[in-house]
Amino acid sequence: MLILLPPSEGKSRPAAGPTFSPRDLSFPELSDARGETLAALAEVSASPEAMATLGVGASLEAEVRANVDLATQPTAPAHSVYAGVLYDALGYSSLTPAQRSKADRSVVVVSALWGAVGFGDLIPSYRLSMGVGLPELGKLASWWKPRLTPALDARAEGELVVDCRSSTYAAAYKAPVASTVTVDVVQIRGAARKVVSHFAKHTRGEIARLLLSTRGTGPRTPQALLALVQERWPLSELEPATKTKAARLVVVLPEDHAFTARA
Repeated sequence: MLILLPPSEGKSRPAAGPTFSPRDLSFPELSDARGETLAALAEVSASPEAMATLGVGASLEAEVRANVDLATQPTAPAHSVYAGVLYDALGYSSLTPAQRSKADRSVVVVSALWGAVGFGDLIPSYRLSMGVGLPELGKLASWWKPRLTPALDARAEGELVVDCRSSTYAAAYKAPVASTVTVDVVQIRGAARKVVSHFAKHTRGEIARLLLSTRGTGPRTPQALLALVQERWPLSELEPATKTKAARLVVVLPEDHAFTARA
């Protein structure tokens, strides 16, 4: 099983930890591309146009300036640097040791800066979105796609890929159609189904946690994934794959749905 997650825009900055070591990241074949992206990000972040280029407001200036010297910043595992609704719902810290080990093996975060990282990889906090274009690299989704495809295709071989990424990050890598299930979330509101962003993020995190806490290696087929998800969200549906489009799991939340952040 391979679970693909987006990063979070906001991050938890490590107060202390080992200095960043790019050679220790998963997918070492991406090292050269990471180096180019790091250099381009540092150059932009030191420029007067940094905030506009990176598409962020003045309140994030300190985070942008920290991009200049990421190689000297303290690091922490990716699962603790990435924060927010999805990661709160996944709740890595409250998993059992065996479940954490499974997460470290099974979860890959697709990143605008690193391309892709394992859940246990040590990374610094940074500020960069996949929707950004960097001078000389262009739009990052287009920059990463030919580099990520061989690396992640090799990792996905023989696995069911559960794709919980947002569309911005999905543009950087198209997982194998025949073995992938994308995850969408809607809520019943009146007579219609609506996408509610915070519910969607939270539910994707809950699905990742459900997969990590299930005994064994997890579902091997889209139908097995649907059966597991329907135990919790009975209205959920599966749209089968076509020749060009992966199967789509639609998690349907009831109108009275609410969630409480995991402690």
